[in-house]
Amino acid sequence: TFQTNILTELKNWKLNLIQHHKLQMRQEKEKHAAHVKQLQNEMENLKELLHTYEISISRKDEVITNLTQALEKQKERVELMRKFTLWRIQHVKTKQEEYANSIADRHFRTALMKKVWAAWRSASEVRWKDKVARACQLRAEDVCVQLTNDYEAKIAELTATLEQRKAEILRLHSERDQYEDTMKKAFMRGVCALNLEAMTMFQSK
Repeated sequence: TFQTNILTELKNWKLNLIQHHKLQMRQEKEKHAAHVKQLQNEMENLKELLHTYEISISRKDEVITNLTQALEKQKERVELMRKFTLWRIQHVKTKQEEYANSIADRHFRTALMKKVWAAWRSASEVRWKDKVARACQLRAEDVCVQLTNDYEAKIAELTATLEQRKAEILRLHSERDQYEDTMKKAFMRGVCALNLEAMTMFQSK
């Protein structure tokens, strides 16, 4: 009958509606499960990225610490070199003063010897003959010439030594400047290498 057909149709419609609802629920559950799995994968990737960043930061801190320690050691070495150079300069100045005092003392003794010799010659001219006086004068002149030659040779030797010490001091200054420039360049290369490594890591991730 018509009423039976209507009830059957309603029953079928209800069943279809229930099946459609179940299908939608199943699809939503699948979408939800896929979304949760995607979020879990993203979370795992973020954890790995965070671990990588932590390792990179740890390495960077270690490199910075090593460079800082190297710079401190270099500062200590430069300070020791500076003190040693100042000591060398002071030592050379002391030697120069000692040598100047020695030359002055020798010059004073030579002048005194000349005065004594002049006085002795003046007295001997009265008591001795001209021949003896001339022989003594020649002997004294030979001694003075020999002393003068010795002094001049010693002055030349000490002058050469002084020039050698000055050249060595200049070389030490040059080596110190080169060493400081090398450390600065090494430090800058280290910093650039760290920045390049960090940039490469960020770009790759």
